[in-house]
Amino acid sequence: MSLQLLIVGGGIGGLAAALALGRGGHRVDVLEQAARFEEFGAGIQLGPNVVRRLRALGVEPALQDVAARPTRLSVRSVQGGDELARMVFDAARVRRYGAPYLCVHRADLHAVLLGALKAQGPSRLSLHTGARVSRIATRGGEAVCAAADDTRAWEADGLVGADGLWGATRARVIEHDAPPHRTGHTAWRALLAQAALPQALRSDRIQIWLGARVHVVAYPVRAGDFLNVVVLAEAAPPEGAGLDARGWDQEASLDTLRQATRQAGAGLRALLDAVPAWRAWTLHDRPPLQGPAQMAQARIALLGDAAHPMLPYLAQGAGMAIEDAATLAEVLAGVDAGQLPAAFAQYAAQRWARNARVQARARRNARIFHATGLLRWGRDWAMRLGGARVLDVPWLYAG
Repeated sequence: MSLQLLIVGGGIGGLAAALALGRGGHRVDVLEQAARFEEFGAGIQLGPNVVRRLRALGVEPALQDVAARPTRLSVRSVQGGDELARMVFDAARVRRYGAPYLCVHRADLHAVLLGALKAQGPSRLSLHTGARVSRIATRGGEAVCAAADDTRAWEADGLVGADGLWGATRARVIEHDAPPHRTGHTAWRALLAQAALPQALRSDRIQIWLGARVHVVAYPVRAGDFLNVVVLAEAAPPEGAGLDARGWDQEASLDTLRQATRQAGAGLRALLDAVPAWRAWTLHDRPPLQGPAQMAQARIALLGDAAHPMLPYLAQGAGMAIEDAATLAEVLAGVDAGQLPAAFAQYAAQRWARNARVQARARRNARIFHATGLLRWGRDWAMRLGGARVLDVPWLYAG
């Protein structure tokens, strides 16, 4: 059976859902408020749990062309640079989890998904730009969505909200919802051409430096040609620094960044000094999901950050959106319009607890990564003793 579905939001989660649903024989309209379909932001890590879903969508060959395959994960101290723990991404780990660990630029993954969608042809997909959704309602047996300028409207059997942390569809599922919480954490990010770096700074691995109230992450993207560098700190740029709370690509406050990384040792300092320009992102999140009703109601379902935004301390934000997309397509297989509300409820029941667990673990990691005092000492001791066992997350990667 084939459904007519609307997806609000043309980011990674929305395109993954459109691709999965189209492959399942459904007809999809994707409504994107921007003037064109494109993605910004920084690099993202794709654990084997995510790569397996992308393989099922048929995009793994194209993904391998643009992704980097890190050789290991290495965790070090911000101050001294000494290695606390490592996890090697060897063949045994690939066999264990059924897929490799990859790193990719967001724009490259978005382009891969968009290319696969367009290859499906217009019989299953329509892409609409400049569609700033202002009204969402359910009427009779259909979900109805209208654009803000009232010049266009779409009707369908159901609607999927994939419009992110600040999107409008969440309010149709969760009444009296509080706005996103400003965490006081800021991410500064940069993209460096590896060929322009001294040999000592080039890398084929994921590197993490842990410090007091700050940590730094660096890993290769774009087939290894570039190095993605991110500083995450419990430090907010000063008021009036020109930061838009909703923006991904903001002018960075360098004074705040320098203060946050003042403890960096010589090796890390050399990498940070090699960055010619930084962009900042103020981190917001919401509490972990409390139940399936927060992911679907009647003929409207939420996906990705629209349902469960999370801090980037487990590197699974995009991954959970892609997992959502895969599950959504699975539960809608063979469903007719009359069965859709029950199918959406089934989707939410299958997804909410795992998403909530990842949200909670990301928050926990923020405390561990930025630990001070005795907690920091205990963390470093556990990493030195446990090594890869501490860094591995079997329940996540095998799920």
